[in-house]
This record gives sequence, structure tokens and C-alpha cells, in this order.
Amino acid sequence: MDICPKELVDFAEQLADAAGSITRAHFRSTAEAQTKNDQTPVSIADQMAELEIRNLIEARYPDHGICGEEYGASRTNEEYVWVIDPIDGTKSFLSGKPIFGTLIGLLHEGRAVAGVIDMPALHERWVGSLGRKTTFQGMTVKTRSCISISDVWMTATAPDMFQGAELCRFNQLKNPVKYMLWGSDCMAYGLLASGFMDIVCEASMSPYDYIALVPVIEGAGGIITDWQGNMLNLDSDGTVLACGNENLHGSALELLSF
Repeated sequence: MDICPKELVDFAEQLADAAGSITRAHFRSTAEAQTKNDQTPVSIADQMAELEIRNLIEARYPDHGICGEEYGASRTNEEYVWVIDPIDGTKSFLSGKPIFGTLIGLLHEGRAVAGVIDMPALHERWVGSLGRKTTFQGMTVKTRSCISISDVWMTATAPDMFQGAELCRFNQLKNPVKYMLWGSDCMAYGLLASGFMDIVCEASMSPYDYIALVPVIEGAGGIITDWQGNMLNLDSDGTVLACGNENLHGSALELLSF
């Protein structure tokens, strides 16, 4: 498949629209969060948005698989599999910070072919798909050409996502960069695609955290893999390295391998 069918890209945006209506309605409300078994929070908005997304997929494409954060995976051996995170950045959402997002990803035979990073509270959206250039608010975007680690602006969601040997490897990359920033959730990947960041390096990620990001980064001229340089899929190890260009990606992989 050389290009993702436009009807599937359009449908991904429709899913983001539906989820956004729900999350905006609950944003900065007084509803209390629950704590999941993994000790992360979940809100009623997470649950309602994912259920709405799933219902729309089942109605339109009943033969497609689905993998979501709140309600698990079904039919993941199908040709097409939707990978969804109704609220990426639930802590941001619950604390009133508008940098949470909705992630809609699509796999075709295991390869990420479409992705939407939607920022409901900000009304901003990046859309990527195989065979097309990434867009932000409907206009094409491109990563910037930084190639020297010493000039890099780098970001990650939080320091506590790195543990043990991964923390040591991460620090090997972090220490020589120009600026290290924290706390952008999925928006960081959109900012990289738009040329405002150079590297996003993260760990402890699940498929619904990263599948949607792949077409967005690649369609803007960047590269996104795990820390070994492997393509991201449902079975990846949870490490993610996104860079604005191939040369920078190669340098970052070398530092992460120490």
C-alpha cells in the first residue's frame, strides 16, 4: 500500500471530532477521577470518548480491529486496526491544563498508515497519513534541519517514565542537548512535526500512546522508532525516539546505545 485511502483519513478526523465534543464538555469540571490498577487516573471523559470512538468504528467498519487504552483490544489480527487514546495526558486534563490530546491511529497489516493528534481544548490538529505530507490546521508542515546534538531542543513527558538502565541511556542523550523541556504530552510530537522541537525521547509507552504519532512525524520529514531503531508497532518495547531528520536520529541512537 503506497498511500492510505483518503476515506480512512477523513474517518480518523471524524473520530477525533466526536471525541473532542465529549472531552471539551467535561474539561475543567468538578468530576472526580478514578485510579486504575496501574495507579494512573481515568476520568468519565476518557471512558465516554473511547466508547463513542469504538461505536463509530464498529458501525462503519465492523471488520476492523480496535486497540484502546480504556477498553482493551479486539480483532488485532485484522488487516486494519484502529489504535486510540481518548485522552493522552489525563493528568493534564484533570488538572485543567489544555495540552491533553486525543490520538487516533490506524494500522494496515501492522504498519501505521494514518494518525491524528487532536488538541480539543486548543482546537488544534495534526494529521498524517502514508503517501501524504503532514498537515497542521490544514496546512502542510515540515520538521526543521537541526543535525547537531549540541543545538537540539528536546522534550519528554516526565522524568519518572525512565527507570533503571533506560534512565542511564536517556541521560546519555539528554546531557549534551542544548535545552531539555518536560511536560508536553502528545503535543510534543506535533510541535516536532511543525519544526519547533528536534527530539522527543520517551519510554514506558503503550501502542495507543505512539501509533498515531508515526504518520504525523514521518509525513513531516522526521523519523520515529524505538530506541533500537525498529519500526513502532503493537509489539514494540515502549521506548520511542522521534527526530526531525535522519542524521539527528542516527546520532541519537548512538547515544542511547551506550
